[in-house]
Amino acid sequence: MLFRASAKTVAVMALDGSLFLHLIDQFVHMHGYRPGTSEVRSWERSIPVLAAALNDAGLGDVEMMLEYALPLNSKRADVVLAGVHPSTGEPSYVLVELKQWSEALPHEDDPTLCHVDRHTHPVLNPIEQVSRYCDYLVNFNGAVAEHGHRVSGVAFLHNATEFGVAGLRDIERDGRGLLFTGQRRGEFLDHLRTKLSDRHSGARVADELLSGATVPSKQLMSVAADEVRERQQFVLLDEQQVAYRMVLNAVEKAKRADRKEIVVVTGGPGTGKSVIALQLLGELYRRGMPALHATGSQSFTKTMRKVAGSRKREVQDLFKYFNSFMTTEKNSLDVLICDEAHRIRETSANRYTRAEHRTGKAQIDELIDVAHVPVFLLDEHQVVRPGEMGTVADIKAAAAKRDIPCHVVPLESQFRCGGSDAYLRWVVRLLGLEPGGPVVWEPDDRMQLLVADSPQEMEAFLEARRAQGYGARMSAGYCWRWSPEPKPGHPLPLDVVIGDWARPWNLRGDRSVSGAPPAALWATDPAGFGQVGCVYTAQGFEYDWSGVIIGPDLLWRGDRWVTDRTASKDPVFKKSTPGADVDRLIRNTYKVLLTRGMVGTIVYSTDPETREKLRELAGGRLDQHVATV
Repeated sequence: MLFRASAKTVAVMALDGSLFLHLIDQFVHMHGYRPGTSEVRSWERSIPVLAAALNDAGLGDVEMMLEYALPLNSKRADVVLAGVHPSTGEPSYVLVELKQWSEALPHEDDPTLCHVDRHTHPVLNPIEQVSRYCDYLVNFNGAVAEHGHRVSGVAFLHNATEFGVAGLRDIERDGRGLLFTGQRRGEFLDHLRTKLSDRHSGARVADELLSGATVPSKQLMSVAADEVRERQQFVLLDEQQVAYRMVLNAVEKAKRADRKEIVVVTGGPGTGKSVIALQLLGELYRRGMPALHATGSQSFTKTMRKVAGSRKREVQDLFKYFNSFMTTEKNSLDVLICDEAHRIRETSANRYTRAEHRTGKAQIDELIDVAHVPVFLLDEHQVVRPGEMGTVADIKAAAAKRDIPCHVVPLESQFRCGGSDAYLRWVVRLLGLEPGGPVVWEPDDRMQLLVADSPQEMEAFLEARRAQGYGARMSAGYCWRWSPEPKPGHPLPLDVVIGDWARPWNLRGDRSVSGAPPAALWATDPAGFGQVGCVYTAQGFEYDWSGVIIGPDLLWRGDRWVTDRTASKDPVFKKSTPGADVDRLIRNTYKVLLTRGMVGTIVYSTDPETREKLRELAGGRLDQHVATV
């Protein structure tokens, strides 16, 4: 949240201009960069209009929470109004989505989407948007988790006429999503009076919402079974819902026109790509449409099969690998959902492929061929192996080659790392994956970042978090030899050795050995804590606390990072792999490892100079922070 005050105070501050200076300062402090011109302009043009409406309705004592951050998510509701219900005397919260649109048209195939002149792609109908924000808040804030009736939502299009947005109202269903225009301002004031009392201050009620415990995020793996069968385990927000609807619309259109369409969904770690994939699979499965989920990740696919198919064997068969379709008949599926599509390889053939199947055909073409609507969900910054080529450009080129329409939907908000945009930005700046160089971490209230002086200190800290009920894992760069799998009953080899501290890598195989879980379950089975995970095991997963060991393959020297390919034991790096590719892949590896934590990250480097730089950037030593955790 950027600011909160009564409607009276907000109106006065908006009049003298101090409100917007305060919002900008708070935004910079929380995110580390200035808000865009369009965002500031929207504050200046919309917030005073809402504040004036509240005061005109006699609701000047209602509390306005501006740019309210939804829990465990980087999305922000424009305004949350907090007050007392005039009839029941209970706390009452009204989420307000403010739009400056003068007109908008519903999407021809789907009224939950709409078209606005300034946007080239469809956007979410604001009624649907605010309704989903309400559902999400009830799902994730303990103050209202058992009192969903206390939360309602409105979209206020103060520049619009009734004629300009009439078609959007077709999806008004309940109090969680109503639309008012400037032309119906009187009705808007009447509605606010039905939700908020003019006789009570909203300050205490706002306190209650802000102090509400965050309901733990429903981890993707642990609810996958219910997700595939029952849906609504997750609430898709904004562009997530747009992506979901775009795919379903493409399926209907492809069936009617008997022609392929491709949908590409791009986004960074934790933007909800896999949640969208599971929502889609569940919906298509229920509709009786032939659809499959595929990845290039053995760990992810095996975990999906184990968890989602724990009670129904046929559900396990919905989860495949990218190289499963070499001999599949063209268009045998309605939809193929390619999750983690950044791991698409040049071809599906490997050393075990039979000679008659070695066609030389590109893997991306096989995936496009097999379904009427291929869906690719990817993050180009998570390419960590040579030969991975799942990029937007590659997919667009393959689509253009055969004249197939290709729609790209970018995801901006993220749910991993406590929903902290600031932390993700800090990581990509730290590793030089975005220009500008590393910056000092400014703590926010969403993500914790700590630096350990030793692996023993890191492990002890994580053990203490586990004792508090959090999940935790340790992972490392691939800088230590990985011994063959031990025989059952034999101890795991202690491959990751740092001074007098030594721990095993996670298992490689499909069976449990000496109490350690199989590779595919390392990130989700509590018994995985005793081993150090590598990037191929951790990628695609998340846990509360993440301990990351930066090995000698990434060193800080002087004023820059230096990658040392000779320090890497990763067998995928061949002598022929260009140095620039190795450098990029090593940096991407640590980006993946540093973005697995939901609550916090604790990092340790084996190199003293690098450790000192991390302390400088992350804000000191672990022992200075432990008391506050």
